Amino acid sequence: MILVTGGAGYIGSHAVKELLRSGYEVVVLDDLSSGHREFVLTPHFIQGDIRDRGLLEKVFRAFPISAVMHFAALTSVPESVADPASYYAVNFGGTWNVLEAMRAHGVKLFVFSSSAAVYGDPKKIPIPEDHPTQPKSPYGRTKRMVEELLADYAQAYGIRYVSLRYFNAAGSDPEGTIGEWHEPERHLIPIVLEVALGKRPYLEVFGTDYETPDGTGVRDYIHVTDLAWAHVLALKHLEGGGESRVYNLGIGRGYSVREVVEVCRRVTGREIPLREAPRRPGDPAILVADPSRAMRELGWKPKFTDLEPIVETAWRWLRKKYA
Repeated sequence: MILVTGGAGYIGSHAVKELLRSGYEVVVLDDLSSGHREFVLTPHFIQGDIRDRGLLEKVFRAFPISAVMHFAALTSVPESVADPASYYAVNFGGTWNVLEAMRAHGVKLFVFSSSAAVYGDPKKIPIPEDHPTQPKSPYGRTKRMVEELLADYAQAYGIRYVSLRYFNAAGSDPEGTIGEWHEPERHLIPIVLEVALGKRPYLEVFGTDYETPDGTGVRDYIHVTDLAWAHVLALKHLEGGGESRVYNLGIGRGYSVREVVEVCRRVTGREIPLREAPRRPGDPAILVADPSRAMRELGWKPKFTDLEPIVETAWRWLRKKYA
């Protein structure tokens, strides 16, 4: 049985769906602070906080857990700058708790939800996994700290792990069962689409003076289902005796904020007013992945390699959500 922490959240719930589709039994642990009970697709659900060591002990005693897929975390770069204490407590402290529970119960396999935020301002594009890690935000630093913790636990205690450094997760389940739902919403594509739906008056563009072709930030958008499938492949890699590894997950192509807006205009057929705003602290100008290692070693191949079909799945989900 696979323990999925944060399995009621955006990426975690999509990963649970792929795990179930692949024949795994899954138990979800989520405090529902940002996840949704209706996104839990397995009958095995425990509501609780990864910082609660006593609860973790009960979970590991109650279920025959063979591996952990760890999504539970705080994820906003600007929020981490304003409130770093919460990010270190949850993202580092909570993960340490999970690893200690694994160690106490002899569970050796761990798939970690990391982030491209560990890189900071890239010195080369696309970014390979051996690029220096110089995160610009407490959020990115917590992810790097966990990766260092994992390396130490692997060496000392034999825990094998895969750390998956996501670029920008986007889109929603093509079947419409689950989707992207944050409160408040902080991700660019759903915010743009909420403007198209009339739920927001305009899109704030944070920074128009970056050293990019049109002055706005450039990101690599990966469909959430492709991301989820990579987690299943990472788990299979570990189950097959594979060594601990770090992988980038992206499509290897960047889109600026203005390009994202244009794609959303085409998909929705609606106007999307913009308002320029200053840069946010902690945001690099460009983040684009080199995902070739994951493709080569895990056999991962994203199905969504262009932004327009990614936006189309997000648009279908949001119209359903607001119907």
